[in-house]
Amino acid sequence: MALLLEYEFKALPADKQIDTEPFLEAVAHLPPFFDCLGTPIVYAPVKADLSGNIKKIRAVYESNPTKFKTLQNILEAEKEMHGAAWPKVGATLALMWLKRGLKFIQVLLQSLCDGERDEENPNLIRVNATKAYELALRKYHGWMLQKLFLGSVYALPYKSDLLKALEKGKEVKEEETLEKIHQFLSKATPILDAIYEMYTKMNAELSYKA
Repeated sequence: MALLLEYEFKALPADKQIDTEPFLEAVAHLPPFFDCLGTPIVYAPVKADLSGNIKKIRAVYESNPTKFKTLQNILEAEKEMHGAAWPKVGATLALMWLKRGLKFIQVLLQSLCDGERDEENPNLIRVNATKAYELALRKYHGWMLQKLFLGSVYALPYKSDLLKALEKGKEVKEEETLEKIHQFLSKATPILDAIYEMYTKMNAELSYKA
């Protein structure tokens, strides 16, 4: 679909080494996804956070593209560079929060593709957005942020309006849009899973609340 397929993720290589430049090119097109969800008081900060973290990672990458060719290179170099302050600094911290925002998008879209819905209100996306928030962000948010996000589900657009927004306003059959979402997820999900796995293996995950 137009918004998500503007620049696709590259296929995950067998060694799970994710090249930084193509990754940044792909994720740079994703912040506008949050415009499609309405309720700017809630999702505008998430969009800004996503964009800001992408810029931070790009700044580190562009300081030495050879040294920081892969995301793994960045984490390894920053771990050595920052010592005890790591992973609470630099591109490592930015990527940690970026992956959580991407996880929210991924779970919401996967839930839509899987047909999960409120049977009494099938054109609402509350079930999908709530699942995404629970799995991707809630445990990293304080009480006030949790209340704000969970309350925002009542102001979300209809499923039909969300899918139209993802097609940049074009009228497209629902099944066609869902197939494009599936195409996006088939590339994005392995990349995201590999990033989460990398953070676990390197003990780089932090659980403090925003």
